[in-house]
Amino acid sequence: MRSRTIDAVAAFALFAVGAAACGKSGGDAPSSSSSPSGSAAAASPGAAPVMLSYWASNQAPSVEDDKKILQPELDKFEKQTGIKVKLEVIPWSDLLNRILGATTSGKGPDVLNIGNSWSASLQATGAFLPFDDAALAKIGGKDRFIPASMSATGAPGQPPASVPLYGLAYGLFYNKKMFADAGVEKPPATWAELVTVGKKLTDAKSGRYGLAIMGASYSENAHFAFMFGRQHGAKIFDGKQARFDDPEMVTGVKQYIDLLGVHKVVNPSNAEYVNDTQILKDFAGGKAAMLMIQSYAATAIEQNGLTRDAYGVAPMPLPDPLPANGKRVNSHVAGINIAVFEDSKNKDAALKLVAFMTSAEEQKILNAAFNSLPVVTEAYSDERFKTANIQVFQKVLAETAESMPMIEETAQFETLVGTAMKDLLAEAASGKAVDEAAIRAKLTRANQQMASGK
Repeated sequence: MRSRTIDAVAAFALFAVGAAACGKSGGDAPSSSSSPSGSAAAASPGAAPVMLSYWASNQAPSVEDDKKILQPELDKFEKQTGIKVKLEVIPWSDLLNRILGATTSGKGPDVLNIGNSWSASLQATGAFLPFDDAALAKIGGKDRFIPASMSATGAPGQPPASVPLYGLAYGLFYNKKMFADAGVEKPPATWAELVTVGKKLTDAKSGRYGLAIMGASYSENAHFAFMFGRQHGAKIFDGKQARFDDPEMVTGVKQYIDLLGVHKVVNPSNAEYVNDTQILKDFAGGKAAMLMIQSYAATAIEQNGLTRDAYGVAPMPLPDPLPANGKRVNSHVAGINIAVFEDSKNKDAALKLVAFMTSAEEQKILNAAFNSLPVVTEAYSDERFKTANIQVFQKVLAETAESMPMIEETAQFETLVGTAMKDLLAEAASGKAVDEAAIRAKLTRANQQMASGK
């Protein structure tokens, strides 16, 4: 899922997600056509036109920017199908709470976007239409989607609860001029190089640091815990048993905390950053030489004044040598999925909208606008996705990204471990030494909270 602001209260509400249940019911599938989106009108002659409600997640720098991008495409869909769409773009800070309220009340939209790491947790509510083989066939088939993105659509062995819409992956953004001025010839490829380069580019007295982070974002912290833990061979879960304090996970988390507390290549004020607004400004303004962030950030970086040719993107660094049992994971399979509410009275029309949004043509238009990655193979023929930076993200997503565990408990992992890391970064920012024992204690506490459900 995308790492923007997600309120912690919303994440804790997800602990109760398994208790919510909605009845299963059938539904008409879209009529077949020569393309996945179809062109037949949804309503018979003389009938009132179908009106779908669609909750879109905030992908652009502002909700208004999203509307400007999405509304013309939805108008195009209406012209093709006769189906009207009422669009509501919901900020990430509100989206999960809104979805949870809808799963319990049964009063949700027809179609909605979800963060893909929520897939299994939300699937457990029974509130979403399963994309079984028949439903997948109606939107053009499973095989046209990129396998990595399809891996984050629901629990293994069950029909997906959603399908991919926007692909995302982590990368290392770097300021070319700052690198050149410091005599750094290429972006760091290993963790040792990241620390060395970070120190070379840090001048605390002038307020310039090698790297900027969102230290108070529990979701961002959890993503890094997952990635860096996997680099060291951490299992995260054994079945559904939490293993947050295993030595490999402690090492991975320490690797991240040390950037601020030990190596001091991160401004201590970053421990208070809840979202990406400030770090994107810092990067564009030359106060931070590097960012570890997802591909969507390019839009806001350029809106903040840094031209596209002034920065580069490289894969996130890996330990070298890779530890025993370590994995070459430098991103989780990030992205946004699209789902249909089971209680929708317009399933036929809703699935037509899903087919339209995931069609090759719309994938080209929407992902180019949002600086995200197409989730269908055919869309990559477009020249807009052949730039050097996009190809870095595409390669990472296809080859070295791993899906977050597709189990209900992943939402709790994100909240508990991400919040523990937020506290540890705050301690490091205050000047307190955060050693391995302190990290292990926090992660053990997260294990205990997981077990007790508190």
